[in-house]
Amino acid sequence: MIKLQDILEFLLPVSFWGDNSIEINSILQLSNANQDEHALMWCSPKNSEKLELIEFGTIICSQLPSIYNRSMCNYIVVENPRQAFQKVVNRFFNIESSHLGGISSTAIIHSNVAIGYPLYVGEFVVIEEDCIIGSNVFIDHHTVIKRNTRIGDNVRIGSSNVIGGVGFGYEKNESGDYEVILHIGNVVIEDDVEIGNCTCIDRAVLGSTLIRRNVKIDNLVHIAHGVEIGANSLVIANAMIAGSVKVGMNVWIAPSSSILNKKCISNNAVIGMGAVVIKDVEENQIVIGNPAKPLQK
Repeated sequence: MIKLQDILEFLLPVSFWGDNSIEINSILQLSNANQDEHALMWCSPKNSEKLELIEFGTIICSQLPSIYNRSMCNYIVVENPRQAFQKVVNRFFNIESSHLGGISSTAIIHSNVAIGYPLYVGEFVVIEEDCIIGSNVFIDHHTVIKRNTRIGDNVRIGSSNVIGGVGFGYEKNESGDYEVILHIGNVVIEDDVEIGNCTCIDRAVLGSTLIRRNVKIDNLVHIAHGVEIGANSLVIANAMIAGSVKVGMNVWIAPSSSILNKKCISNNAVIGMGAVVIKDVEENQIVIGNPAKPLQK
């Protein structure tokens, strides 16, 4: 169990009402069905009226309810409940962090791989030759890291990903048949990147496919050869980014969107859900539709 007092000392909330001597043993979605005084929940400001219905547990919230002297409720008042809840979960309930330092017996790691510690490598992971893996890295089950990939510190990679595979690049020969273009580049993943499950990031033909610092990539994403994704950008499920696309910083690429090869997505742009981008996108621009066009305010 986690002591509530330890959570309070970590968060330093605006205020607290309740019993700080209890212990927390579970994390639950906000619900008046909860009967466990040892559960931890959070409440967004827009749902603050629901606090009136809760009779048990500790709640991270932005304000006290009108009736807050219930004996089985504790209230941790902060400015941003969602952010505070995230910090508490990461600090006190991060199950994956307990795995760091372990390499599964079924993992296959080439002898010519530089590995930092702590590190977790899951079941049936393959890491090929000449890769460099940083510290505090988590690689989950069945993921394949192809040769010469570079991975920074504090990176999380989910299950069943392929990082550094050959991209879809072909050229017709003299007979008119397609032949694959040799890909001799690599993939570089900088610090603090997170990649979900079942995602493919192809290595460059020449140079590197670059995933910059603090990029977050969802499940079922395809990032083609030679793409560069700028720092702090988000790429959401089923997105497809074609070869040699340049994505700036703080860009949001929504689910099921597609970006044509060699296009430039400037800083702070938003690519709407299902958008098909066939032209460059300017800084701070929001584009939607097929073909994608700027959203008129």
